[in-house]
This record gives sequence, structure tokens and C-alpha cells, in this order.
Amino acid sequence: MHRKFVIVLFSIQLLLWCIAVGGPVYGQPSGSDTLKVTLKETEAQFLKNNLDLIIQHYSVDQAQAQIITARLFNNPDFSFANVLYNPKTKRFFDTSHDGGEYSAQLSQLIQTAGKRNKNIQLAQISAQQAQYQLFDLLRTLRYTLRNDFYKIYFQEQSARVYQEEINSLAKTLKAFQEQYAKGNIAQKEVLRIQSQLYSLQSELNDLMDGIDDTQSELKLMIRAKPSSFVLPQVDINLEGKNMVSDVPYQRLIDSANANRYDLKVARSVVDYNNINLKLQKATAIPDVTLSLAYDKQGSYIRDYSSAGIAFSLPFFNRNQGGIKQARIAVDASKVQLQSQQDQLESELANDYKGALRLENLYNSFDPKFKQDFNHLIQEVFKNYQKHNIGLLEFLDFYDSYKTNTLQLNNLQLNRISSLEQLNFATGTPFFNQ
Repeated sequence: MHRKFVIVLFSIQLLLWCIAVGGPVYGQPSGSDTLKVTLKETEAQFLKNNLDLIIQHYSVDQAQAQIITARLFNNPDFSFANVLYNPKTKRFFDTSHDGGEYSAQLSQLIQTAGKRNKNIQLAQISAQQAQYQLFDLLRTLRYTLRNDFYKIYFQEQSARVYQEEINSLAKTLKAFQEQYAKGNIAQKEVLRIQSQLYSLQSELNDLMDGIDDTQSELKLMIRAKPSSFVLPQVDINLEGKNMVSDVPYQRLIDSANANRYDLKVARSVVDYNNINLKLQKATAIPDVTLSLAYDKQGSYIRDYSSAGIAFSLPFFNRNQGGIKQARIAVDASKVQLQSQQDQLESELANDYKGALRLENLYNSFDPKFKQDFNHLIQEVFKNYQKHNIGLLEFLDFYDSYKTNTLQLNNLQLNRISSLEQLNFATGTPFFNQ
């Protein structure tokens, strides 16, 4: 019996030693490059390398080029005609004074009712929309980037807890299996450790699948090598801070209305459709074509010259359909703007309540809880030495330690994510860490 106790005691000591020592980052693939980066460095690489942002920059340039096109005047039209063959003089392209014939005409289209200026305004609004879309894309991608950064950090902390227990239990299981083969311990103790080990390995595998997905997304955003491993360097302390409750809710609403670029896009769509309605009404007014013509001898007198004007008579087509479509587009865009405004306020209210709830929950935790809990596991070991608790009770306690550590990591991640969500909803970096 004494021998059995020594074996189990040795296994427990081995378990605690592995817990204390820890190990390298579990999710790092063998032979990969480790990128130890802060959030500021990650954002700098993102702004420099992200292909989606580069593509959207080109879209802005294209939209601005359309302004140049809209400002250009219509080119004048010139035509020239010469007799091909004169049967009387038997000459090709005869331009002689007596028998030659040729004519020329120059015409210029003049747009009326301010159509050119309205087209310029539409092009300017389109260019502004492209810029708004760039900034909104930046807002969305930066939100994803920051969330991924913190998610990897806290999930890696959780993975370490899993790996420490797995390494410890694997060595303990091996020792127990050897002692079971010698008949020193019962099979139920081996099966208990074996069952817990398999359960932990399965949970860790699911966690690592999530980390790999997040790693892949983050590396794509900053264009890091696919074989590299991003190791976030985080130094934050949110304990006891009332970051959300210190910011008035109305200030968040005002900031969202002023800085949300998707909302600015919706407003610019209303402006675009109002200008387009004016353009469609102006289209009902005919444009004018001015012309100058010369005919050597094809008219009733030699060396005939003329000046002319041409325009269509708006008896039937006065662009009735285009005007009606433009009116409908104005009304639809106003409704869309109101819908987006309502959705923004609803989402912000929900995000604010969630962030405030997480802040209160986090601040309700004793800052010394984790440190005291780590100390407690040492006391549990002493109680095991004194035969006050058994091996299974000790393993159950360590499982509770693992669960609480994971919950604290998730709570910290959820709180930071809620702050990032408020930044995203308001379009303002109120809570950037």
C-alpha cells in the first residue's frame, strides 16, 4: 500500500511540475516563422499591404477620372465632300474653278438646361461615394483585423492551459499503465485519466481548428507568409476601468451619425438621385446644334455659304419615363437612408448594452482571483499528501482550474471584442487599446 502511494505521489508531482514549467506556443507549426507583432505593427502592415484596400484605391482613382470626362465639351463635327469623277472635264476629284465641286460643313452640339454641369455634379458625387466606400471598407477590415488579433492571443492562452494538462496527463497515464500492469493500482484510475486525456485532446483540437482559421484570415489581411505563425504581443489592463459607462450614449449616437461612412454613402445616394432627377428634367429640353457650311457650286449660286441651327421638337418624347424613374429613385433612396439610420441606432443600442454588461461582469471579478486560484492548487496537493483528498478529487479540481481559466480568457476576449464592436458601430476609435 505504501508503494502504491509513492507511485501515485510521484505522478502527481510530475503533473504539477509540467503545469509549472509550461511550454512553447502550441499552435506554431514545426519549422514555421514566428511573427511577434504588436497591434500597432499589425495595423501598419495591414494599411501597407492589404490588397482589398489597394483595389478600392484604384476604384477611387477611376471615379475621379470620370469627373475629367464629365467636364469635357463635345467635339465639333467636320465633314468634307469632293466630286469623285467629273464626266464633263473627265477628271477625278476635280477642284478646278469651272468644273470642280466640293463642300464642307462644321457643326457643334450645344447642351442646354445645364446638362453638362449636372453631369459634372453626378461624377463628383460618384467620386465621393468611392472615397466613402474606401473608408467604410477600411473600417470593416480594421474591425476584423483587431478582433482576429485579440482572438488569437486569448485562444493561444487557452491552448496553453489545455496542452499543459494534456502533457501532464499523458505522462501520468503512462506511469499508471505501468503500475496497473504490475497490479499496484485499480483499472478504474487508469480509465479515469485516460478518459479525461482523450476529452482534453478533442477539445484542444477543436480550439486549434479555430485558431488556424483566424491565423489564416489575419495573415491574408497583412499578406504574411502562409507558413508563418503570428504571435500577438498584448499588454492591456482593463481591470476596474469603466470605459463604456464613462462615455454618454448620446455621444456614441452623434459620433455614429457623423462618422459612419456607410451612412454617408446612403446620404450621397439621395443627393445623387436628386441631381439625376434634375438632369432627367433637363433632358426633356432639346440640345441645339449650330453649323457652318460651304458649297462651291452645288447650290443655287456658286460659292454658297450658310449658318444653321438644328434641334428636335419635343412633341412626343419629353423623357417622361426617365423623369418618373428618377422620382421613384429619390423616394426609394430616402426610405433606404431612414432604414439604415434605424438599423444603425438599433445595433448601437444593442452593442452598448452588451458592452456595458460585460464591463460590469468583468469588474465584479476579484483581480486576485486567478492568482489565488493558482495558489490553491498547491494547497490541494498538500492535502493529497496528507490523505485528505484522493487522486480523482485532485484531477477534478484541476479540471475546474482549467475551466475557470478558459472562462476568464473568454471573458477578457469578449470584453475587448465588445469595445471593438462599439468602435465599429460608431466609426470612431473610442476604445482602441
